[in-house]
Amino acid sequence: MRAFVLTAPGTFEVQTVPSPVAAPGEVVVDVERVGVCGTDVEFFTGEMAYLHAGHASYPLRPGHEWCGRVTAVGHNVARSWLGRRVMGDTMLGDGTCRRCIKGRQHLCEKRQEVGVRGGRPGALAERLAVPVTSLHVLPATVDAVLGALVEPGGNALRAAQAAALGPGTRALILGPGTIGLLVAMFARTMGAEVHLMGATEQSLSFARSLGFEHVWRENDIPDLRFDAVVDASNAVHLPARALDLVEPGGRVVFIGLAGEASRIDTRTMALKDVTAVGVLSASPGLAATIHAYADGTVDPRPLVAATVGLDQVGAVLAGRRPSGAGAGPKIHVDPRQPAPGARLD
Repeated sequence: MRAFVLTAPGTFEVQTVPSPVAAPGEVVVDVERVGVCGTDVEFFTGEMAYLHAGHASYPLRPGHEWCGRVTAVGHNVARSWLGRRVMGDTMLGDGTCRRCIKGRQHLCEKRQEVGVRGGRPGALAERLAVPVTSLHVLPATVDAVLGALVEPGGNALRAAQAAALGPGTRALILGPGTIGLLVAMFARTMGAEVHLMGATEQSLSFARSLGFEHVWRENDIPDLRFDAVVDASNAVHLPARALDLVEPGGRVVFIGLAGEASRIDTRTMALKDVTAVGVLSASPGLAATIHAYADGTVDPRPLVAATVGLDQVGAVLAGRRPSGAGAGPKIHVDPRQPAPGARLD
């Protein structure tokens, strides 16, 4: 099969590699769609923290926002899985530690992460092998675009839930990228007045096109009481800014990651009686995200600007937008698209 492989920072190939075989407890999925994520970009640049901590190394096959159809099952896996359309949890715990037993496999110290950590190959390939325990079935109303948006959506839903929003509350989301806009969409369904802060007029204009009226540059944020501030950016100074902007007794949610250490003044946190929450993973939010997409409560499909094949992934990771791409922040990959010059039978 064909797979996208990063061999070193900035170096990549679309290689022909052996097709995966379903080990006991695993399935093989024909991949329909994959989202390109900021984590993939960090692997491309060599900045990803796991590379420096020894949790990941080159060569690696990225891709953790995916959906597809089960085409093979391993020993001890029910054959009823065959043909099902699914997406999968990125976080694969060892299943035996205290955290896994408590249902927090996404925090397992020995976890693998699909396409990210522990050498587990990712979904930027024609096929993917994953444990059956990581799968979530997709209903017919969740198409391939939505299916590959479940994983980022689960992260965003957890951030919105951590902000404890409801009717009459006001939320400010820092960073109108994919995660920030998804947080805004979920926050809107909770009845909150949603504000977004971005760095470019293009990103703010796109947010307006999604129905968000309250969009600001950092220097233009109005003097309002924000019950919650969600930092969904990669700016090193914004965690501290979030703490400054939140209402006393409010909540600050950290879901964005900067390329270097951010710092906040814990005296401000204590004196404002602020609750701070960090969000690592989509795992606890995947089922609810699928439900929200299936019933139309949230429709994030406008976020996808273009869908490309494996041969265009390197250019996307290098920061080049596909020709004809829309205004959205997310690029999807369809690994089934043929290579340039390939015969179509």
